[in-house]
Amino acid sequence: MLELRDIYKRFAPDKEVLRGIALTVAPQEIVCLLGPSGCGKSTLLRVIAGLERADRGQVLLNGADVGELPAYTRGVGLMFQDYALFPHLSVAENVAYGLRMKKLPAAQRQRRVEEMLALVNLQSYAGRAVDDLSGGEQQRVALARTLAPNPSLVLLDEPVANLDRLLREELMGELRRILKQLQMTTIFVTHDQEEAFALADRIAVMRAGRIEQVAPPAQLYRRPINTFVASFLGFDNLLPVERANPAEGVVRTPAGDFPLPVRPDRPIDDCRLLIPPDAAVLDDEQPGPTYIRFAGRVLTTTFRGSFFRLEIASMHGEQRLRFEFRTRGRDHLLEPGALIDLWLDSAQMLLVTEG
Repeated sequence: MLELRDIYKRFAPDKEVLRGIALTVAPQEIVCLLGPSGCGKSTLLRVIAGLERADRGQVLLNGADVGELPAYTRGVGLMFQDYALFPHLSVAENVAYGLRMKKLPAAQRQRRVEEMLALVNLQSYAGRAVDDLSGGEQQRVALARTLAPNPSLVLLDEPVANLDRLLREELMGELRRILKQLQMTTIFVTHDQEEAFALADRIAVMRAGRIEQVAPPAQLYRRPINTFVASFLGFDNLLPVERANPAEGVVRTPAGDFPLPVRPDRPIDDCRLLIPPDAAVLDDEQPGPTYIRFAGRVLTTTFRGSFFRLEIASMHGEQRLRFEFRTRGRDHLLEPGALIDLWLDSAQMLLVTEG
């Protein structure tokens, strides 16, 4: 439905923002552009929308090159991070704005506005001023306005970034439900990994104007392609590989020796060993055949509600690692300085390339 071919964009001779972006999006798919601030994700969204023109490359919608077309002719709906609602218009008038631009008859506009407000559960808010709404309600109005003209492609720039955590959690599920119900092809931008995992069918991780990896959420989490992607997803345990012995199936790290995972298509000395934070189990007995014992000393304990996080120094070389455990009603957490034995699931460990 959307194809980006070799997109480049430069704002100054020394400021290349997009560098050879290539991406395809299938009909009805929700794709997230995920990355840190300044990586080019919002600029790429604006290039797709037609608010910026690429210096090089092609933007194809349904097979047609739209790179030279102005934004209003592309059939694309864009929702800005600050919602950009019109304060002098009511909720219903805001939702109807794009329909007026399309010159739909009044009766048809009215029906469509009612449909959209029902979709976002704001039927009784039609006559209200947008300044009287909460942040979550304004987000719903902005979404209804974006969807009302039935765009072929929906673009969302940090759609829930301005909301508090509880409301953000609630609206992420609601947003995905609405987009899937309307069968909307969608691209959204975020720097928040949890938001990306909750909303997207596929995630494109960006860095410095390039796409590092594109994958479904579960695959991305379990198989990050390099240390940048792994670190950005929140993985702390990326251990330098000191030596590997493929014949013995062992990799040596500053935290000790571990079973050698499946190797990537690069030399082992150009890799790090990734141990996910949920690969550890606090059990007296070995949980399964892939688990290995790991001894350490507790440095810090942080309570996070449904889970707690331990920072542990290995007994081999004082390498620090972080693991997360379900609280399971524990009233007493391990104190700093306590010695601890863990079971680590070697099946979850991964060698990832530097980069």
